[in-house]
Amino acid sequence: MKKILILFLLTMILTGGKVMAGENLTTKQANIVKIASYTAAGDLEKLKGALNAALDDGLTVNEIKEILVQMYAYCGFPRSLNGIGAFMNVLENRKDKNDKIGEEGKILPKDMDKFAYGDKVQVELTGDHVKGALFDFAPAIDSYLKEHLFADIFARGVLTNQEREVATIAALGSMSGVEPQLNAHIEMGKNTGLNENQIKEILTLASMPKAEMFGIGELNVDYAKYFKGTSYLNALSKEQLNIANVTFEPGCRNNWHIHHKGGQILIAVQGRGYYQEWGKPVRELKPGDVVNIPAEIKHWHGAAKDSWFSHLALEVPAESSSTEWLEEVSASEYNKLR
Repeated sequence: MKKILILFLLTMILTGGKVMAGENLTTKQANIVKIASYTAAGDLEKLKGALNAALDDGLTVNEIKEILVQMYAYCGFPRSLNGIGAFMNVLENRKDKNDKIGEEGKILPKDMDKFAYGDKVQVELTGDHVKGALFDFAPAIDSYLKEHLFADIFARGVLTNQEREVATIAALGSMSGVEPQLNAHIEMGKNTGLNENQIKEILTLASMPKAEMFGIGELNVDYAKYFKGTSYLNALSKEQLNIANVTFEPGCRNNWHIHHKGGQILIAVQGRGYYQEWGKPVRELKPGDVVNIPAEIKHWHGAAKDSWFSHLALEVPAESSSTEWLEEVSASEYNKLR
């Protein structure tokens, strides 16, 4: 029963349905994560589902507007504007719902020293004045950060600084190539009171859009006994080559196994995962990485603890090929991975 319930909640999240709070995030925080991550990922259909769920859960129209407006500072005007457009469409279709409007954002007085105000907020978030070669090289970006992001946007209220950091971490967590900024905002989030478990839950939820490039497909029921955790399988081709998109939830991995006679090729497409051959070090996998697995090599592959992971699996044709499934990957060894 417990496993069925977990799968049900997971399915609701993946389909853009009602967002449920986890053990650490509140329902409101979980909704913020979904809205920010799908906006940053540019997945408007999933975003519409997340917007409807958030309104159903009691978020106000103005709270959601603030999330979408703030997104332009982290994923650009195009994604932010598209998100706002999607929200307008959602509200048009919910006219009879009487959704709460909520308080409006505030505007700083014209005579306010925005640089000083923004510097104060930035210090509260980071713990110190932010300086360095980057800001010496391009001082304009320092002004924009302080005067606009941490002054104009953060001063609007409606959302707390912690909620704004939840949105920022979620947005950056759904994008690739922004790890330095993500790590910086994780520390800022901690300075607002977010704990390690909450951060992990934000990153887990936010990484879902990364797992959806080739379609998650169906629950991998037929092979579930060979996987630790939940996985999904989407068969892409059965002609010439068997190609499938395999998606692992955070922490999921398959058992040690061997491909007899025919090998396999893995192409990492989304998220972060691992591959290991027996007796060799673990290899971290990121989008674009390719793994050639020869026949008769004992190995395993799966997701990192804090990220969804998808790879294409291409079967190397061979007469009378087969797969031999072996023991589970040691939990103690897996938990050592970062």
